[in-house]
Amino acid sequence: MHPKSISNTLIGGFLLLALIGFADAAYLTLKHYTNAIPPCSLVSGCETVLTSPYATIGSVPISLVGAVYYLALFILTIAYIDSKNVFVLKTAAYFTWVGLLASAGLMALQLFVIRALCLYCIASALTSTLLFILGIVILRKLKQSNIIENMPVLMR
Repeated sequence: MHPKSISNTLIGGFLLLALIGFADAAYLTLKHYTNAIPPCSLVSGCETVLTSPYATIGSVPISLVGAVYYLALFILTIAYIDSKNVFVLKTAAYFTWVGLLASAGLMALQLFVIRALCLYCIASALTSTLLFILGIVILRKLKQSNIIENMPVLMR
């Protein structure tokens, strides 16, 4: 069931932001595995951030985790567009909390621990924040259209 209150523009914006986030994180992942530091023009500190001990979890770059997160949102959104299954859309909208919390923690690390900023990381944090905002809008529109209340209890 496709709620009429959720516009194609809203879904398209969500999809586009997930794609932008994926491209950003995938680019940083590629640079990590090729041992290259991406150019950093507006702020200085990309090298400091991307080579810090906080840039990886074990041997896995944080950017790869981000790429998987954004790809999951992209796939969930495509699945919703294809199926019009509201549960899939609701899952994507709720999942944006993960990105928001991770971005907040990583930005705090950059500001207060590493004391350097990475332009690509800032772009990812902005993308995650915008996805979270759109996720809230989607959830509110679903609630307004009473779709969530009409779902089985385990799917709410």
